[in-house]
Amino acid sequence: MWRGLIRRLDRARLTDPRFAFLFEKGPPDEAVALDCEATGLDPRRDEILAVAAIRIRGGRILASESFRATLRSARPSSPAAIKVHRLLGAEIRQGLDPAAMLPELLRFIGGRPIVGYYTDFDVRLLDRHARRMLRIRLPNPRIDVSALYYACKYRGAPDYVKIDLSFARIAADLGLPPLPQHDAFNDALMTAMMYVQLSDMLERRATIPRRAAEPVESAAFGA
Repeated sequence: MWRGLIRRLDRARLTDPRFAFLFEKGPPDEAVALDCEATGLDPRRDEILAVAAIRIRGGRILASESFRATLRSARPSSPAAIKVHRLLGAEIRQGLDPAAMLPELLRFIGGRPIVGYYTDFDVRLLDRHARRMLRIRLPNPRIDVSALYYACKYRGAPDYVKIDLSFARIAADLGLPPLPQHDAFNDALMTAMMYVQLSDMLERRATIPRRAAEPVESAAFGA
């Protein structure tokens, strides 16, 4: 209910009518997998360094219909963050201005649902720029693959079952290829693959078996 209210308020606040399409329904049976790499883990303070988005249509991942950009940032990454996203200062200094990137990204996404892994983090990063430029937050529906995975594997599980919703665990259970993690395009592509597979499983009411011990070779996923 509260998201519906925020959506109505934001539509009234929109300062540029050219972006009214964000509040319309996207093409049927389409979604966009999205991933952002940032200077840290605080969406209120940290900045986007790279963003990638890939369209999904009718259960097909359209890798040729993708968006990717590296952004300039005045906020330096911490050494720990650099080890994760592996973007060096020279790459960031040569990146796009966020104000130039956002209109292109919004046109690419349109009114489609945004699919992500812990989607709220990525959307909150983008919302800061959308508020600055258009006085709105992204109104798109959000689909989190960790919630789909939970429904396929842990729904109805006893309290003593250990729940693991890590990206690596989801990828391992679904048999996805071990693309290096923390690259925006790779993560968006793997998220899209998770979404397609988990959506199909939920539609067929298929489940993922729970096992007592589930080792994950985290190095294979770039962790």
